[in-house]
Amino acid sequence: MSVSHRITDVAGLEALYGMPAGASVEKEVDYLHPHYQAMIAASPFVVLATSGPGGVDTSPRGDAPGFVIVENEKTVLIPDRRGNNRIDSLRNIVANPYVALLFLIPGIGETLRVNGRAEIDTDPVLLARFSVDGKLPRSVVVVSVDTVFFQCSRAIFRSRLWDPTQHIERASLPSLGKMVADVSTSQFDAEAYDRGLYERLKSTLY
Repeated sequence: MSVSHRITDVAGLEALYGMPAGASVEKEVDYLHPHYQAMIAASPFVVLATSGPGGVDTSPRGDAPGFVIVENEKTVLIPDRRGNNRIDSLRNIVANPYVALLFLIPGIGETLRVNGRAEIDTDPVLLARFSVDGKLPRSVVVVSVDTVFFQCSRAIFRSRLWDPTQHIERASLPSLGKMVADVSTSQFDAEAYDRGLYERLKSTLY
């Protein structure tokens, strides 16, 4: 890449792209409009982006549609379900509360973006609201909303993300066990890891 063609300031970006106008600006509000609340209620999947001293992190969060609760027009609640205990996102939130959320809805081209500030809450009464089969999340991420807007469907259409004819076979990519074994510096039994992996996942979802 040529250094002479790099853009290094906002003025250069604005000269290249121009300024947003019309719906691109007017769709952004500082609260969860009922239409935006409906999108969250329909979404079974959200990506949580955080930033902290160790860098940035994006974490997928998924469950049945409506698993993210709109508490009010300025607050959403996200249960922190069972995972790998890396807690990268939570570490970042402790250091820097600013977060971004990207909600996806299967079959829908538009996505919803929510920017705000997060806290980690372990109130037993709050946790109980997210009980599944008697199992509670370890914590709930409480996000105070700063800005909300929907993203148009170009990216989803271009990627054909929801087109089943574009789905690939899992076997066309390395297994999870092989990936861990090949990147790890320790002795790792890939076959043992892969054996019954998805059954283990199903039995430990919550």
